[in-house]
Amino acid sequence: MRFTRRFAARIVFYAGLLLMLLGVVFLLGAIAGVSRLPLLSSCLFLIIGCLFAIIATKISKKPVYLFFASFFFLVGLFFLVSGLHIIPLTLPRLWPMLSVFAGFALVPAGWRHFRAMRIQYLIPSLAFITLGFSLLPFSLKLVSFSFKRFIIDWWPLCMVLAGLVLVLLSFGTNKKNGE
Repeated sequence: MRFTRRFAARIVFYAGLLLMLLGVVFLLGAIAGVSRLPLLSSCLFLIIGCLFAIIATKISKKPVYLFFASFFFLVGLFFLVSGLHIIPLTLPRLWPMLSVFAGFALVPAGWRHFRAMRIQYLIPSLAFITLGFSLLPFSLKLVSFSFKRFIIDWWPLCMVLAGLVLVLLSFGTNKKNGE
């Protein structure tokens, strides 16, 4: 790779954006009076998300990079609002949100791949979002029974939902093959 003035300008531009991001996050942390460690982890995830976004838009047009960009960016934002105590709960209580973030991250990846939302991405996206929101009441202890008790009593519902997902995926596959 040849080092050109244009390449140097891009490096300076991205370094400037990185410094602005770090400065804003740490300034918000100083105003809120919170520790720098949670803010540093949120910055790390935001930076990884931005790097994947650069890869997805400038280097490789594969949708998997856009998925990772969206996912890491959402996780970074989650850690930021959690670190600033905007949301008073942390990851050990809100871990099902990672599934929700994965579901939302599939949406732009699917859109990028097909230039429209297709069932091949929509069904897994909705499944991840549903799974995350279904587990959230158990992790927040909003229900009086355990997840284990729920699975023991309601395991046939899991079979019905899995079957529904497979049926919906088969409809999308049949349309794609022109059958």
